[in-house]
Amino acid sequence: MSDGRFESCHGIRDAVRSGTRTAVEVITETLARIDRENERTNSFRDVFHEEALAAAGRIDRMVAKGEDPGVLAGVPVGIKDNIATTEGTLCCGSRMLEGYRSPFDSTVVERLRSAGAIPVGHTNCDEFAMGSSTETCYFGAVRNPWDPARVPGGSSGGSAAAVGAGLVPLALGSDTGGSIRQPASMCGCVGLKPSYGRVSRYGLVAFGSSLDQIGPFTRSVSDAALALEVIGGFDRLDSTSVEGTCEDCRIGEVPLEGLRIGVPVQYMDPGSNEPDVARGVEEVIERARSGGATVVEVDLPLTDKGISTYYVIAPAEASSNLARFDGIRYGHRTDRATASVDELYAASRAEGFGEEVQRRIMLGTYVLSSGYYDAYYNRALQVRRLIKEEFDRAFESCDVLLGPTAPTTAFKLGSKLDPMSMYLCDVYTVNANMAGICGVSIPIGLGGTDGGGLPIGLQLQARAFDEATLLGAARSLERLVEFGYERVPCV
Repeated sequence: MSDGRFESCHGIRDAVRSGTRTAVEVITETLARIDRENERTNSFRDVFHEEALAAAGRIDRMVAKGEDPGVLAGVPVGIKDNIATTEGTLCCGSRMLEGYRSPFDSTVVERLRSAGAIPVGHTNCDEFAMGSSTETCYFGAVRNPWDPARVPGGSSGGSAAAVGAGLVPLALGSDTGGSIRQPASMCGCVGLKPSYGRVSRYGLVAFGSSLDQIGPFTRSVSDAALALEVIGGFDRLDSTSVEGTCEDCRIGEVPLEGLRIGVPVQYMDPGSNEPDVARGVEEVIERARSGGATVVEVDLPLTDKGISTYYVIAPAEASSNLARFDGIRYGHRTDRATASVDELYAASRAEGFGEEVQRRIMLGTYVLSSGYYDAYYNRALQVRRLIKEEFDRAFESCDVLLGPTAPTTAFKLGSKLDPMSMYLCDVYTVNANMAGICGVSIPIGLGGTDGGGLPIGLQLQARAFDEATLLGAARSLERLVEFGYERVPCV
């Protein structure tokens, strides 16, 4: 595109480093595009105009002096609204934190800045990252760039829509049960969930601390690998961070010849997926087989237990993490007259939290309560261990697992009022979080029950800390598909 809408991170970086384009030019175009088009999708809540242009100026001065501006020099990046930056406000899509300003940058944002990337704004998300459609956002629902009457997925819907619409080439999201991969599938972009512990969570507002992981949205697997190389690696500020770097993710493709692809039978059940989703995934499987890959059937019998297990563990952790937002130490405080501290807490939290967050807090408090802990929470932890062991056995016979990212394409706004129908959108993604493994969604074509035209996502999963194999295989499959971003209708 003439305005650079679908430029890659690599392309922008190379142009800025070589001096053929300036970072100020790139950021000026990006900010103009966001200002002009953001209303269509509501991707961005807060845009850092002055700060982004100032950062671009610093990059250009470094280039002029012959200094190294970094491997993401001049690349604009959107930051999910639950990841701390010193620019703008950090609201987590909630009234509870409306107007809050972070005094520090998250580790991932610090690393992006050090690599020359330029944060341009906070992207909208489901409130406190709790949702699968970005309809629970206090600042308005996000809309899909392929069809504004449909959801972008969630909870990182703003980041996915921003990349899918070509507003930015890179955005960060968080994935607790599929919140990067599922919206990437619905918005037609690449979404990477790294292994638990691969990327620092310092500065991420916690939802489920044993499940949360930050990762990138991009328009190519190679750009996702580059972003992971920058944001990944050990961080002493995160006690769950694992020693090591992500330099091995820079390798090229993993050849299809000799690659062992496992296809879980539960992911390909004909009654579970939209016809176009099933057909699209099956076509990729056949192309991979023709390219020399070995395709094996694997059994993951606990797939259908994942949602119920997840919705015990994640709300339990959320109820603990969100206890700090009480209207006194943190968060919204009611203006109503209250007779006691307890009434102040209750009124402030009732006003500050939306319906879905309240539902999960109550559920989490219940499963942790005396008399129910063993029956629910402790039992869920036991099933979680079985899910991890199930993945371990599957990877004995294959290098990666392949299947749909989501059972459907993007659905219409307001069409899933029953919480359970919404939760089932993540049936193929939640277990990766409970097992701590890595996963990526790549776009493979267009389909949908209403005449097509909506992105279909393919999910690959690999062993924990084997992002090199995951991304290498994804690159090879990406070449088989050659998804065209210029088709997005909002352009």
